[in-house]
Amino acid sequence: MDEIIRAVTGDGYVKISCISARGVVQRAREIHGLAPTAAAALGRTLCAASMLGELMKEDDASLTIRVNGGGPIGSVIAVSDSDGCVRGYVDEPRTDLPLRPDGKLDVGGAVGTDGMLTVSRDIGLKEPYVGSVELVSGEIAEDLASYMVESEQIPAAVGLGVLVDTDTSIKAAGGYIVQLMPGAPDKLITRLEDNIFMMDQLTTILSEDGLDEVAAQVLRGMEPETLERIPVSYRCSCSRERVSAALESCGADELRRMAQDGKPIEVTCQFCDKIYSFTPEELLALAAKE
Repeated sequence: MDEIIRAVTGDGYVKISCISARGVVQRAREIHGLAPTAAAALGRTLCAASMLGELMKEDDASLTIRVNGGGPIGSVIAVSDSDGCVRGYVDEPRTDLPLRPDGKLDVGGAVGTDGMLTVSRDIGLKEPYVGSVELVSGEIAEDLASYMVESEQIPAAVGLGVLVDTDTSIKAAGGYIVQLMPGAPDKLITRLEDNIFMMDQLTTILSEDGLDEVAAQVLRGMEPETLERIPVSYRCSCSRERVSAALESCGADELRRMAQDGKPIEVTCQFCDKIYSFTPEELLALAAKE
């Protein structure tokens, strides 16, 4: 089951969100035909967006993470609703690089480091809140931790991982975001750093022991208490109405031009690959609304 758990230490100084999202990332892999390196890059970003999105308090809010470091994968984009359900895509889904010397997928090489990580929070105001940081490694987790410290002034530790099986299916996917509250004593910070350094590999914990063990290892010795469990899924918000609105924004002249050849046009959703077809008559009807 894909879910987020939120927990806090007994003294209240450390909060953690953890996610297990094998199904989410597997669904993304199937929709987009992702090669292993691309699956790891998008999967990590989906996990990060889901955890951050779920922390938003507004019911109709959404959060978007966009990563572009100039690498062969192009942009990596993940969008989360405030319930943690996510969707996403990459520009070049067949991107696959040789494994790194340590045997891990080379996400940093695919993403690159000459660019930015941008987080946009839309809570229904005229303009979304947007924060950006320069990429540190292109591996997503380090970059997100840098964003939280620099843009949101929240000391944080982030771990993200995707394990791709030999048949290219997703064996495990997930992550954690640890936030330090004001006043956290130095000895607690040191303990947290030691725990993260000593913990087993994230995807190994997820595939063998489960999500609760992630929180248990990160917060070992800190009396963690689980506050909430939230189910998550890969969910697209596209609809014919939204696509119609997007077409209307092209303007009446452009819609009439589209209708001129007498053939239907097709619009494909970037997030779920669903195809919406519009006849010339429907295009002219949209143009008449202008």
